[in-house]
Amino acid sequence: MTKDQAQLEIAELTKKINHYNEQYYMNDKSEVSDYEFDMLLNKLIALEKDFPEFNYPDSPSHRVGGTVTKEFNTVFHKTPMLSLGNTYSKEDLEDFDKRVAKGLGDEPYEYVCELKFDGVALSVTYENGVLTRGVTRGDGTKGDDITFNVKTIRSMPLKLKGDFPEEFEARGEAFMPKKVFAALNEERAAVGEETYANARNTASGSLKMQDSAAVAKRKLDCFLYAMNGDNLNIDTHAEAIAKLQEMGFNVSPTYRKCKTIDEVLAYIQEWDTKRQELPLETDGIVIKVNSFAQQEKLGFTAKSPRWAIAYKYKAENAATRLKDITYQVGRTGAITPVAELDPVQLAGTTVKRASLHNANEIQRLDLRVGDMVFVEKGGEIIPKVTGVELTARTPELTPVEYIKNCPECGTELIRLEGEAVHYCPNSQGCPPQIKGRIEHFIQRKAMDIDSLGERTINLLYEKDLVKSPADLYDLTYDDIFQLEGFKDLSTKNALKGIEASKEVPFESVLFGLGIRYVGKTVAEKLAAHFKNIDNIIKASYDELISVPEIGDRIASSLLAHFENDENKEEIERLKQAGVQMEIIEKESTSVSDVLNGKTFVISGVFANYERDELKELIQQHGGKVVGSISGKLNYLVAGDKMGPAKKEKAEKLGVQIISEDEFDAMIK
Repeated sequence: MTKDQAQLEIAELTKKINHYNEQYYMNDKSEVSDYEFDMLLNKLIALEKDFPEFNYPDSPSHRVGGTVTKEFNTVFHKTPMLSLGNTYSKEDLEDFDKRVAKGLGDEPYEYVCELKFDGVALSVTYENGVLTRGVTRGDGTKGDDITFNVKTIRSMPLKLKGDFPEEFEARGEAFMPKKVFAALNEERAAVGEETYANARNTASGSLKMQDSAAVAKRKLDCFLYAMNGDNLNIDTHAEAIAKLQEMGFNVSPTYRKCKTIDEVLAYIQEWDTKRQELPLETDGIVIKVNSFAQQEKLGFTAKSPRWAIAYKYKAENAATRLKDITYQVGRTGAITPVAELDPVQLAGTTVKRASLHNANEIQRLDLRVGDMVFVEKGGEIIPKVTGVELTARTPELTPVEYIKNCPECGTELIRLEGEAVHYCPNSQGCPPQIKGRIEHFIQRKAMDIDSLGERTINLLYEKDLVKSPADLYDLTYDDIFQLEGFKDLSTKNALKGIEASKEVPFESVLFGLGIRYVGKTVAEKLAAHFKNIDNIIKASYDELISVPEIGDRIASSLLAHFENDENKEEIERLKQAGVQMEIIEKESTSVSDVLNGKTFVISGVFANYERDELKELIQQHGGKVVGSISGKLNYLVAGDKMGPAKKEKAEKLGVQIISEDEFDAMIK
């Protein structure tokens, strides 16, 4: 390929990718499959590698990250990023309105109300329509240059569209969507890592990661809400928001112009509960005088503008007595302290327990058993203890001493350097760890033995029948039939489920082993690279970290796991039982491309196909099967006994629902 041809091809690919990216992230439309999009992006990256002179700063290839920043440079903001004064009362807002009216004399004025997003304030600079710098708020005067990390935010335009100023700064709030945060915590819990406390702090930490490729995987988003610069030809805040949207920025559509303080109060009331439906956490409303000229006239105090104020919603909280602190042991040995509380009503539910996370949190709160504590359930699902009513503390209460030994097996706890969590190292003899590993092994994403469950595992453990996953394959009819609640059919179903698990693919088995830090995605990468368990066991540290997404922590965990003779013996027993310990390479069986670019979800029971057969058929004809329903899905293949929630969601999002016969017609 000549240079001219490469330049044209890169320009065309860039145009296509930017279009698909905008449709997906800004308009919730999927015009091509993930596979097609990835192929276009990979082609662009390869061309830019061969012709680096055409790798421009606004190339969509920069969104995948890959730049490692050892130290973030400090950047001074051209205009300070000031904080706003906060209020929780209607009276304070009315006083604010009176101060605005007094400051403006007889001039008419209006406000713009916006939701106050619970994220990370960012400043982004554009020159000639291209993103040139991204900076954190820092202390308001100066922040850290995190440009490479900001470029990984898919909704942040690398190049603007339409008319734009020669140079200007936009400000906004970066955030981690609720769904992304939930999925990240689910993945961390599955591999034995401590879950993150809240989305805001996780987003903040993500933006300060040194490897921008790792930041890209965090799937951050950003709402922009302000413009600064010279000769912008914009007179009001509302015009600035509209201009940002016109140039291609992601702008929350929730803002509103309000002519009076009563309209402001009505807006606050409207979003008090409605904000829970948004994809990110919010904690209040920002009210700003709309006119820039009037903002300038009102001016600033030493700390905040006189033309803006933030109304904060009160988090749902209550005071109750801390009766005790108990300690839970997870399957990896991680110890989680839990506050045992006098029952209290909070957010429509009765709360009796709240997480305390770790020893550091107990020390930070300076807790004593018997204290009156504040419990909050704001944006978080699990209640948390946020503070102590010190005026109610009595002299005889003493500070909590964190336990030194495992509450289940008595083993002395350890705390790894750099980690906040304590662990019980007795992995082979601690009951919750043993049962937790077996429960992890049988779960849907691992061996998928749905005929067993937590209750059955407990019964088997108490009868001394199962002490490790491999023991499941030694169970007999009589072993299971004797358990409470089991009859002939349920016993046969349990044995059938165990037998069927021998056909589960190797990558699921590897995940099911419960090796610390080896989640579903990591297991798939390892299986694809090494092909079988023996190669993984024999792999050196250098060989392990050569695999994409495998870093020092995962490699060290794998080496430690397979150095343990009991773990290696478990692998041999699973092999002998017939569990898949290698990848079974399948020949490509492409039949047609009639479903090319189409995505499907399969739900229900079918007359002529097993679900796996349907999945294979879709793939053979060029389609892709995904796990959840979204606005980007093309078809829901509906069988008998399909869950009503899936049907309702598909109808709500306008996804086409097809029957088994209609699917047959598509491929024939």
